[in-house]
Amino acid sequence: MVRIFIRPYDRPAGQHPGTLFTRVDGCVRKSGPLFARYFSLPLIMMNSRRKTILFALLKHRRKKQRNRQIWVHPLLESRYLEGAFFVLFQQLKEDETKFLNYFRMSVSSFDELLQRVQTQLQRQDTNMRNCIQPEQMLAVTLRYLASGCSFTDLYYSYRLGISTISKIVREVCDILWSCLVEECIPKLTKERFESVAAGFKKRANFFHCIGAVDGKHIRIVKPEFSGSLYYNYKSYFSVVLMAVADSNYRFIYVDVGAYGSECDSSIFKESSLWKSIQKKSLELPSAKPLSGSEASNVPYFLIGDEAFGLNINLLRPFGGKELSQKKRIFNYRLSRARRYVECSNSNKWRILHRSLNVNTDFAVSIVKACVVLHNFVRERDGYNFEDTMTVVGMNDLPAQANMQGGRAANNIRNVLSDYFLTEVGKVSWQLSKI
Repeated sequence: MVRIFIRPYDRPAGQHPGTLFTRVDGCVRKSGPLFARYFSLPLIMMNSRRKTILFALLKHRRKKQRNRQIWVHPLLESRYLEGAFFVLFQQLKEDETKFLNYFRMSVSSFDELLQRVQTQLQRQDTNMRNCIQPEQMLAVTLRYLASGCSFTDLYYSYRLGISTISKIVREVCDILWSCLVEECIPKLTKERFESVAAGFKKRANFFHCIGAVDGKHIRIVKPEFSGSLYYNYKSYFSVVLMAVADSNYRFIYVDVGAYGSECDSSIFKESSLWKSIQKKSLELPSAKPLSGSEASNVPYFLIGDEAFGLNINLLRPFGGKELSQKKRIFNYRLSRARRYVECSNSNKWRILHRSLNVNTDFAVSIVKACVVLHNFVRERDGYNFEDTMTVVGMNDLPAQANMQGGRAANNIRNVLSDYFLTEVGKVSWQLSKI
């Protein structure tokens, strides 16, 4: 009797799964994940039956394999003649306005950004194919972030494979964050807070404010095995962008990736910024009287909306319906100062308009890239009103019930409310806005 072994674990060490071979002991063994049983054949039938069986196994194996008919699809082969980077991109660089509209940044900003990331993105050509150049990788990523289009859309316009585009976007987003974060979101210091407070005093007529804080839901596709962790009060899945902005519409602190089911106040209390403030490991400017006032010292603080709890270092509007005039004026003045963080969560990067159909880590990388790019472009290309319009797809977090926040925090609000009614503290139009 001759036995033909065709199970994967019968294969001798070092043999390829698709290799057919014979043994000197009179047995014929076939390796490969095709069948999992023994065949016992009379020796006299070995030649004809063996050929039939082995032919059937070989045919089955070939069906299981994915025979690649072409190395590169003709659509991708036309990349150098018809791809957006080699045709449209070169034309856009000759028109500053069109380039800005397409990539959400000027040509000079693009060139500077390319210099920052070029070394990390550079790859080597091989004998089989040429690598994708850093300039093209950056252009593809910026178009994805700026337009909110899908990887499939980029596949047809840039003539790159969908999986290749996905890898490019993720890699470039990670590199943008690592290369720009120290410059675009520098470490917070006492001097930095004093500069931010001076900006709010000048532009928003709000005193002792060291930043406006807000949280936004970023839509995502439900992650696997996540249950309701990312399911928010608006009935969709999201991660949270918690941000603090100055009066120049720039982010000075961000925390990205919290579960959508969490509330603003809880997320911010767990942030490194708030913990540093509470532990006093982050030095804030010293408390002092308000400008032109001889009243008691007033500490420096952040401002937020009704979603945040009241604290001496974080002020929110007065709650309730029947408010006095001075409380309504305070709420207006605080809301006017808060608009800077709301406008910082801008309309520029339209990938945030829709659900991010990538895994959670990838989604966080995309949001972080948008954050540093926002500051990078804001510093170089200035302010564009259209880019600060309300972003469809990004929602505020729910307001909490009115919280008293302690006597000290309420006293600070009352001092400011009284100050906004004085000659040195009021603005001429405030009564018409309440």
